[in-house]
Parts: sequence; structure tokens; C-alpha cells
Amino acid sequence: MHIPDGYLSPATAAIAYGAAAPFWYQASRRVKETLRGHEAPLVALFAAFSFTVQMLNIPVPGGTTAHAVGGTLMAVVLGPWAAVIGVSTALIIQALFFGDGGVTAIGANCFNMAIALPLAGYAVYRLIAGRDPSPGRRTLAASVGAYVGINVAALLTGIELGVQPILWSEGGRALYNPYGLEVTIPAMMVVHLTLAGFAEAAITGLAVAYLQRTHPLLFKQGAEAASRGLGRSGWGLVGALAVLVVLTPLGLLAPGGADFEWGADELRELVGYVPAGIAELGELWQWAPLRDYQLPGMPGDAAIWQQAPGYMLSAVIGVGLIFALFFMARIVLSRRAS
Repeated sequence: MHIPDGYLSPATAAIAYGAAAPFWYQASRRVKETLRGHEAPLVALFAAFSFTVQMLNIPVPGGTTAHAVGGTLMAVVLGPWAAVIGVSTALIIQALFFGDGGVTAIGANCFNMAIALPLAGYAVYRLIAGRDPSPGRRTLAASVGAYVGINVAALLTGIELGVQPILWSEGGRALYNPYGLEVTIPAMMVVHLTLAGFAEAAITGLAVAYLQRTHPLLFKQGAEAASRGLGRSGWGLVGALAVLVVLTPLGLLAPGGADFEWGADELRELVGYVPAGIAELGELWQWAPLRDYQLPGMPGDAAIWQQAPGYMLSAVIGVGLIFALFFMARIVLSRRAS
């Protein structure tokens, strides 16, 4: 679901940044107190979870892959605005350091996965859960919300990609993404209405059920929630994240890449030409140090066991960057408040 550079026109990319900006602004205002308080490590932890779970690719029919996001889970536990900040942070780090998603498409990818997904998922969760849900009802509500949220993100992605050849073509050839709405929407929705959507729902439901048993304070409201944070019991969550990091190479077992994330050579084979925008912008960002979550020089056809160390190292570095950013944000916000 990560849109690469060149698949969206500069105008579309600019509109997406503009659409995301008000949500980023509102989220930064809403979570300012959270980020300078004892809940900041929780935000970092769930953002890191979103980062790592996106590395666990799921094989889907047709030889492509998909992944979960974890945005609704974060919204259910910490609130939707914290999810906007957390998942956006994960997506920006993916683009800048690992070349996963285009730099020009950060606005679109964040709007789809870090804004629309958690806000839609949380809205459905609140609708089903009600004011004081039982543990079972909360788990069900979170699962359904996660399923809806990721499909909303998939639909938006399909629309953004599908309008490109309608709006920007020259000489019968698309300048950016070459596939129209009749291809992009079914391709995105079939995958996410089936495998990816149920994976997101299952991960969210299992996590909420586990957290209700082991960390019930995370779901308290008002004064009871004032002291929630990682604390000593929170080290269990850190341990679970560490296990997930170790397991990330399992994502390499899924063959192929995701739809609409093809390189120039693949597109030439698929449609017979490389759209001019993709040829110009496809390699725009050259400074991702661990592109594709691999060590520099690793051939694309290397065996899985050869790729696994770089993949796991990328997970460790990504998680470390997320915690470092939130730690620095906490220091800066605390100093401004003093």
C-alpha cells in the first residue's frame, strides 16, 4: 500500500500533503501533553509495532504481497490522534531510511494509512464498543474497526492511483501510474477485503484481548488513566516487540512485491513502456541507507538466509529511530513547558 515516487503526479502529491497537514497539526496539538508525559514511551512502542508489523509481508494470490498496519490498534489503546502521529512517524522513517514508499508520496501514504485508517477504524470501534464495553465486546469492536480502517486506506490508495492516467496522459501513454480505476480499485480491494483485512483484524483483536488481560489500565478513562504508562509491567510489551523484531525475516518468505510498487523494468514488462513521471521521479530519493530493508550491495535475487540479517537489522534500526525521535520530542516539549 506504500505508493512509490513517480506513481502520483506532483499535483496529486501536493494535494495529498495539503490534505494531511491539518490532521498532522491537530494531532500534534492533541498529543503534546502525552508526548511530554509518562505515556510517551507507549506512543513510541505502538509506533514501533506499526513499523515492524508492516515488514511482515503476507502472500496473496497473483504472486504479490500485502501487510497489516496496526493503526486501529494504536487508536483504540492511545486514541486516534496519537495513532496519527505514531503511524506517520513509522511511514516517514520507512520512506527516508529504507526507501519503502516515495518521499513525494509521504503525504498520500500518511493520509491513507496514518490518518484515514486509524480515524475510520476508531470511529467504527466507538460505534460498536459503546461507552463501557465488556472485554469481549471491546475485542470484537477493535477487530471490526481494524478491518474497516485498512479497507478505507486501500480504497483511497486505489482512487489516488487510478485517477492518474485519466488526468495525466500524453500521446496515449500515462505519465504516472498507468492503470486506471477499473484496475486499481479491484486490485486493492480484493486483497484487503480478504487476506490483508482479516490479518489486520486478527492482529488487532488478539492484541486488544491480550492487553485487556495483562495491562487493563491502558483502557481506563479519566483519573484512572492518569498513571498509565510502561512501568515495570510494560517491559513485557517491550519484550513482545523484541520478539516481533526477531520474527520480521518471516516477511521475506512472501514471494514477489506489492501491487503498484513495481520498478521501471517491471513496468516495462507489464505495460510495454515506462511512464515518463516514473522514469524521472522513480529514483528521486537516493539517500535511503538501507533500501528495501537490506544492506548496501545485497543483490535482489539473494537467498532468504542471506537477506535475513539485513532485514532484521533494519527492523532494529527502525525501532531505534522511532524511540529516539519520541525521546527527543519529549525532551523538547518538556523544556518548552518549564
